[in-house]
Amino acid sequence: MQRLFGLALGALIVVTAGFSTAADDDNAKKVIGKWEVTKSGSDLPTGSTVEFTKDGKLTAIIKGDDTKIEGTYKVDKEKLSVKLKVGDQSVEETVTITKLTETELELKDKDAKVDVFKKVK
Repeated sequence: MQRLFGLALGALIVVTAGFSTAADDDNAKKVIGKWEVTKSGSDLPTGSTVEFTKDGKLTAIIKGDDTKIEGTYKVDKEKLSVKLKVGDQSVEETVTITKLTETELELKDKDAKVDVFKKVK
């Protein structure tokens, strides 16, 4: 009986891990594309764009002075970690994905500031 319980528990863990991985992959796939800031709660101006590519690279165009910033990103569950090269400095930040659909993205930083994006076609 104890062995049967152990097998059932093991199967449940494997199934649960499978669902978790599918959700992680889903966020990683959904974030790919070009996004435009529609509402800014941070220093990122409305109208700025960020493009995430399949190979883990990102390009941001800052509205106003059209500054181009390049870097890399990684999605881990609801966390989005970015490494950016700004001039001769490197900047690393992790934000929380609070909403991600095919057309909408909301990111919250460590200070609880939220940026809202829409997918650009």
